[in-house]
Amino acid sequence: MLKLSGVHTHYGHIHALKGLDLEVATGEVVTLIGANGAGKSTLMMTLFGAPRASAGRIVFEGEDITRLSPHEVSRRGIALVPEGRRIFPRMTVLENIQIGATFADPANFEADIQRMFAMFPILQQRLQQRAGTLSGGEQQMLAIARALMGRPKLLMLDEPSLGLAPIYIRRVFEIIRELNRDYGMTILLVEQNAHHALRVAHRGYVLQHGEVVLSGSGAELLASSEVRAAYLEAGH
Repeated sequence: MLKLSGVHTHYGHIHALKGLDLEVATGEVVTLIGANGAGKSTLMMTLFGAPRASAGRIVFEGEDITRLSPHEVSRRGIALVPEGRRIFPRMTVLENIQIGATFADPANFEADIQRMFAMFPILQQRLQQRAGTLSGGEQQMLAIARALMGRPKLLMLDEPSLGLAPIYIRRVFEIIRELNRDYGMTILLVEQNAHHALRVAHRGYVLQHGEVVLSGSGAELLASSEVRAAYLEAGH
């Protein structure tokens, strides 16, 4: 479904991604792990066209999307749940959800919003509440629901468990499993919690300084002494 070949990204003079290669097959959950500054979020934003890759190719379902703008990428069926959620705090929960359906077929709206209520019942109870008054966990549920309203082919999640209470961290990973298992959704996940991320992923990539240094199945990376030492032990 998605293939990155030799992708480079710059922020001014900073060389953030350095010839990165990555693939995501239809129906997979693929996770990216790495330390802060490794290039994980930059990769997500580059896929979404902001910033654009300075070299290399990004191909989605056979189409080169390297030079597309974010709204054009979204129209292709890619949705991003950004780090920090970035909901619209002064708008209601319902209005935030409606924004997610901007590029979707209006005929599907009622069915899709009912599906969101079934998946996130707390949102139905908060429909007319300002989004900024929700808890952090509830805001993350809202951000995911907003992305799903567009019926994406590829869902990208950037640090979805960051700053959440343990009960919501567990729920986030349950949602990832449900979306993949029950709806066959393809998911690209950036996550600081390497243990949870690798347990839910079919495959994973380890990034360091903008380069892939290790890849394999989720189970293989969980068992890797290098990964365990760097990301799964000593409080990491």
